Amino acid sequence: MTQRRLVGLVAGIFALGLAGSTTAQLPDFEQARDDAVGLLQALIRIDTSSPPGNETLAAEYLNTLFDEAGIPSKILALDPTRGNLVARLEGNGSKRPILLMAHTDVVGVERNAWTVDPFGGVIRNGYLYGRGASDDKGQLAAMVQVILLLHRSQVPLARDVILLAEAGEEGTTEVGIDFMVARHWHEIDAEFALNEGGRVSAPDGTVEIVTIATTEKVPWRGITLVARGTAGHGSAPRLDNPIVHLAAAVAKVGAYQSPMRLNETTRIYLERLATISPPDMAFRYRNLENPRLSEMIQTQLRESDIATNAMLRTSISPNIIIGGFRRNVIPAEAEAELDVRALPDEDLEEFLTTLRDLIDDPAVEVTAPTSMRPAAPPSRLDTELFHALEQVQHEMFPDAITLPTMLVAATDSAQLRAKGVQAYGVGMIRDDLSGVHGNDERISVDGLGLFIEYLYRVVVAVAGAE
Repeated sequence: MTQRRLVGLVAGIFALGLAGSTTAQLPDFEQARDDAVGLLQALIRIDTSSPPGNETLAAEYLNTLFDEAGIPSKILALDPTRGNLVARLEGNGSKRPILLMAHTDVVGVERNAWTVDPFGGVIRNGYLYGRGASDDKGQLAAMVQVILLLHRSQVPLARDVILLAEAGEEGTTEVGIDFMVARHWHEIDAEFALNEGGRVSAPDGTVEIVTIATTEKVPWRGITLVARGTAGHGSAPRLDNPIVHLAAAVAKVGAYQSPMRLNETTRIYLERLATISPPDMAFRYRNLENPRLSEMIQTQLRESDIATNAMLRTSISPNIIIGGFRRNVIPAEAEAELDVRALPDEDLEEFLTTLRDLIDDPAVEVTAPTSMRPAAPPSRLDTELFHALEQVQHEMFPDAITLPTMLVAATDSAQLRAKGVQAYGVGMIRDDLSGVHGNDERISVDGLGLFIEYLYRVVVAVAGAE
């Protein structure tokens, strides 16, 4: 999005009034954006790369900020260096709370591949750069601003509004959301939650799509193919060479595609996506379940629309192969690790049986996963919160459409949905160069401002007292 067009869009949106149960006087979203930029820069400069994490440093920074604002907050930790922060604005209790959550840990960096200091919080050409800018400290900065705006404006609340800044989302959930659910559920128990997982798409400067993640795949980590044979000299090839057996097994798995299975989220996603897609793509989306055309369309999606294809089924990608240690030695063992992202209702034992039958080789063992997030039904599309997300999208971006989506990645919403919370993934404007988990991670400064207003209006619509 060009800076000029986005600034114009922001200026137009500032003129809009809040609807429904919201206050007549809009907060100063421009000032909130500037405050969020300073907060995000401070958070980026606190290196919380995991490992080791050190999220307590970020939690302490936020705790001080809330103390100064007069907002109750606390730090809860399984590991003293990896704390989780909880802040709460109390409502009148007539409705159950809403939880705003974002994680403080970030993935590591390849410093020599960045054009700026990844922990410097540099602003360049309207973008703020830094590890965690998009995943997930930018969202955290926006949510903190929403809490502060609600507090300063003394918005009457029917619900408690809770902020959770959790540790360990990037692969060590035992110190973060797992710990909070198991040991401190009363601190975050809520009817609704807003978390990462969505996205605002604005090609050419106009917001066209707002995706809301209502469900997500379940990562089954540690499923491996292990081939075993007899070690020997490379000059005398053997029929039981594990490399050969493993290669054949990987080829079968790579060619295989799990059956397509739609749920409420993906079916509505396709229906709405078809309304804004070119005719050829719209035809595909509308006819995916047509018995005469489905197989052909699925093949086309697999070849040219891999993101949609992955959303429709349990996906399998062989990503790591280990085998052999010398050129002239036949190894006794070789293995391949599979990246499996399961549909929420996939049966693990049936899936493993299917893999073993597909490979059909007694020399190759298929192991069970070593870890996984919990599976749960998708969050519903008929809730007060989802309706508010759609309504605010319509008010702020009238030419856009809200698409409920299945996230093919994983977030801490999985643990909440397993506890019955209706959790929805939201996100700010992001382009393909945003660098999530990559180099030069960045967000648009003005996009951050838009996201703050979007979140504020949604929270007031759902949590504000009549």
